[in-house]
Amino acid sequence: MNSNPPATRLGMHAKTAVHRVLATLGARHPEKKIIADSRRYWNDPDQAIWKDESHWRDADIFDGNDLWTEIGRRHLRLLAQGARMLGSTAASGRVIEWGCGGGANAVAFAPYAREFIGVDVSPQSLQECGRQVARACTTPFRPVLIDVAAPEAALEAIGGPCDLFLSFYVFELLPTPAYGERILRIAHRLLAPGGLALIQIKYHTGSWRTKPRGRSYRFGPAGMTSYPLPAFWQLAQRCGLRPEYVHLVPRDELDERYAYFLLANPEERDAGPVPGPSV
Repeated sequence: MNSNPPATRLGMHAKTAVHRVLATLGARHPEKKIIADSRRYWNDPDQAIWKDESHWRDADIFDGNDLWTEIGRRHLRLLAQGARMLGSTAASGRVIEWGCGGGANAVAFAPYAREFIGVDVSPQSLQECGRQVARACTTPFRPVLIDVAAPEAALEAIGGPCDLFLSFYVFELLPTPAYGERILRIAHRLLAPGGLALIQIKYHTGSWRTKPRGRSYRFGPAGMTSYPLPAFWQLAQRCGLRPEYVHLVPRDELDERYAYFLLANPEERDAGPVPGPSV
């Protein structure tokens, strides 16, 4: 287990604050550099909070509680609620999770899938996710390793349409908000007509503290990327997905400002825009 004393977290919070101030003053890094920093971060599992950020079962944040198991259950319930509203199936067929990490969500969704595809930039997390799925059910698990710089390569590796696209605690880790558009376009291309996506983001309130940081990836990757709620709704539309509803979680045990977007890949007759939320 990684050692993660309070002093480590306090030091990282202080450094993150400094880098947020620098970003607010315009000292941002080019996306190419942030992508390279992200690649290095996720391929170095010895870092202090790496397992925490990757949501491995034996991470410090899950020590002495049932939160690791509860995460997946909550998300499964949220999807079931949205699917009932749409008259759709919650989690069956071919399911893909973008950024599967240590499997906290996979173990909840995989038992209801025909095939579960885990996509991640870390080979260690893919191995761990596969182990956890095998312990939970007999659903075939297919690992897909991608490079941060080339997420589109997953399209060929996955091949064929999927029925459900999941992504939790990932968009906040992306190098930039613009990079998130690439993932949404990948989701659109992977989903079968009528397929669903449940994607969680961090939303920002307009304050300097909650906006995308734009520099120094290793100092708090979970604070790298955030979106205004209407902007993400409209971005999903531009990428060919139809927003159905958004569920907000201002704060929970892990962090704050979570928004869950249920998106549909529309049938041709239903591809028109829908109004964004009024926020």
